[in-house]
Amino acid sequence: MAVEVVYRSSRDLERLFMDKAEADRHDKMLELAELLTEVLQKAVPSLNEAQGEELGIYMAKNRDVFAKAFKNQPDALSELNAPAAE
Repeated sequence: MAVEVVYRSSRDLERLFMDKAEADRHDKMLELAELLTEVLQKAVPSLNEAQGEELGIYMAKNRDVFAKAFKNQPDALSELNAPAAE
């Protein structure tokens, strides 16, 4: 019988990872998404909870693109408009 080590995200108990670093990255992304959601809902009170979460996760997953855009490279946002490669 083989033993397999898996890692579980502490913020997303449904997801399992084969690599601890990957699980840690996922947790950090979810932490950022949670904070972004709070800020967005405070800035735009008309956002419902689901919309705020969706926006927070989207921004956290694309944090590198948003970071470039906020550092005087607004054209970086065009990466998000490109059709997804399948």
